[in-house]
Amino acid sequence: MKQSVLQAGRVLAMAGHGDMVWGHVAVRDPGGRGIWIKAPGRGLEEVQDRHLQLVSFDAEVLEGAGTPHIEAHIHLEIMRRNPAVTCTVHSHAQAAVAFAALGTPLLPISHDGALFAGQDVPRFTATGALVSTAALGRALADTLGGAPAALMPRHGLVAAGAGVHAAVMHAVLLERACRVQLTAMAAGPVRDFSDPAEAEAKRRQCWSETQLKAGWDYLLRQAERGAQTAADLLPPSP
Repeated sequence: MKQSVLQAGRVLAMAGHGDMVWGHVAVRDPGGRGIWIKAPGRGLEEVQDRHLQLVSFDAEVLEGAGTPHIEAHIHLEIMRRNPAVTCTVHSHAQAAVAFAALGTPLLPISHDGALFAGQDVPRFTATGALVSTAALGRALADTLGGAPAALMPRHGLVAAGAGVHAAVMHAVLLERACRVQLTAMAAGPVRDFSDPAEAEAKRRQCWSETQLKAGWDYLLRQAERGAQTAADLLPPSP
């Protein structure tokens, strides 16, 4: 389970969701004690076992060192609201932030955009500042509802899933869909995209559990290959 947190962080960083030491991923503790999440002050890709915390649903650190993330409420309240969710992601992916600022609907231009079956992505507008209280966390959880992900205008995105692979893929796909639409809009008006029926069909075809897992496995292989290459480039120990 701890390994899942570390893997998710490396994958997200490789996929463009890193923001120095900000952003986080959380995994539900299998014993029901709360969430496992990185302590503040570490980037997604550099977290190791000793940097992890077990944070209770009362936002108290049960295991690990230091204080919890001020935004731990994002993960705690989403998981409290939906017992089926076992992993949540919050990042400041730049394409998502830029797209959210336009206030335009997310269109199913690509396979990525079909994740939302032709419906616009939910948007959390209660604040663009930090989700620093349980009340804001509950409001964000209500905005997300049963959707795979939501935009947080002036801030970033949040994603959730019934597994680590699903939550991470939902975050990656939302950012990619935003980036594709930004690229299209930069060239001119968007004229061609899936109608609701095709978007729903594509969601079932492209983003089934099997396909989400296949995408996760690919990204994980890439992240681990990159980590091994970096390790090989290090000078030998004296």
